[in-house]
Amino acid sequence: MEKEKKAEVIDSSLKRKYKIEAKEVKVWYGDFMAIKGIDMNIKANSVTAFIGPSGCGKSTFLRLFNRMNDYIDDFRMEGKIFIDDNNINKKKVNVEKLRKEVGMVFQKPNPFPKSIFENVAYGLRIQGIKDKTFLNERVEDSLKQVALWNEVKDDLNKSALALSGGQQQRLCIARTLAVEPSIILMDEPTSALDPLSTAKIEELIFQLKEKYTIVIVTHNMQQASRISNHTAFFYMGELIEYDQTKKIFTHPEKKQTEDYITGRFG
Repeated sequence: MEKEKKAEVIDSSLKRKYKIEAKEVKVWYGDFMAIKGIDMNIKANSVTAFIGPSGCGKSTFLRLFNRMNDYIDDFRMEGKIFIDDNNINKKKVNVEKLRKEVGMVFQKPNPFPKSIFENVAYGLRIQGIKDKTFLNERVEDSLKQVALWNEVKDDLNKSALALSGGQQQRLCIARTLAVEPSIILMDEPTSALDPLSTAKIEELIFQLKEKYTIVIVTHNMQQASRISNHTAFFYMGELIEYDQTKKIFTHPEKKQTEDYITGRFG
């Protein structure tokens, strides 16, 4: 009987419904309340887009998932955030381990002033990995995942800073993938790129969701509608509406959402 009960516990954990769960999350910077009590559940292997006008709290909320806001003076948070059922704000949480699990891609490409190879291998080296065969395989695999391998394979010792902006952003994504996260956060990853590079990144995001859970902040309505499964509309620190992307863009429930996506404000 006890064995059956244990099996049930294991089975229920395997059937976890959400990768990320936020419960009654509030954020302050000093006296300013940036996030006003948000609940949100994000499914694994999906793309979730955060939209809303500048200063509405979407980037602040995104950065809670890997505790990047911890570095900001006067930052204070209430509520709970769970990743794989683990409360990531408990004191005993290893933040470095969390950031390995939850990768981050920033608005502007930020390659290190190192070679292409060393950029991708960086996270592995700081983990103490020295096996050359393993490093070579992981670098190649990561560059292939971002469709950059064929463009750089003959010149991996070239400085990453010599790559184009779009290539640099794909390299930064490869650097994130090399340490094998399960979640990738993207804060306006294409806003500094030309349309062709943007299209390549969007195609890449669409492919990556088969292996990763992706959360992206974007000001581009068309981008959100093209690449995401779910869309969350933020306004003045509140989550106004969160649903399947198709519903948000065709039949939003809230007038505020409709006004924003049709360009009437924001």
